[in-house]
Amino acid sequence: MNLPGRIYHLAEASNWPVIQREGLLCTSDLLLLAGLSERERDRLDRQQRLTQAVLPNGVRIRDQRPMPPAALAGCLVRLSPQQWYAMLNARVFFWFEPQRLNRQRAACAARPQVVMTIDATALVAAYRDRVGLTPINTGNARRRPAIRGAATFVPYADWLQSGWASEASGLGTRERRPSHPPVELTVSGSVPDVMRFLLATDRLDPGQPFAAAPG
Repeated sequence: MNLPGRIYHLAEASNWPVIQREGLLCTSDLLLLAGLSERERDRLDRQQRLTQAVLPNGVRIRDQRPMPPAALAGCLVRLSPQQWYAMLNARVFFWFEPQRLNRQRAACAARPQVVMTIDATALVAAYRDRVGLTPINTGNARRRPAIRGAATFVPYADWLQSGWASEASGLGTRERRPSHPPVELTVSGSVPDVMRFLLATDRLDPGQPFAAAPG
């Protein structure tokens, strides 16, 4: 099984200088970088963020409105909503499909964004042991949410060998077909050297959708 050669990350345009300087940091590391107290970090890391948060250093982190704790409680396997929030905040996420990126973009249409087009082959080669693939949009728990848990993040090596078998085994669900495409590529922790995998950047004005370059 092969992955597409390109993946995409949507970032707040105001965060672009920090990304250029520090790399692509997961939310947990952004909270540390901002110098917040342990109590405040814990609140932002393990509780639903109903609104976008602006950290003391000006970095913006996104809201989590599509993940109400009550909805998560009904679809999580052996995890609490607080653990799920922390698990997502400890990863960096990339989309495989521009269409899905544009759905996320629509949720922050009032603010300028930057789309990073990333060389997926090079990134996976460098971060292979930390790459996890997901068969669902892990950041959305609305409208009959899919069952999810730690096994939702399928290690890249496992996916190459047996597709989605480890997800089914870990969650007690029916195994997905091998042809089911991954929705997200995630990296556990941060990608401080993300700029060396960068193929292109596109700045999106408020309301502007992303159009991927051909090829």
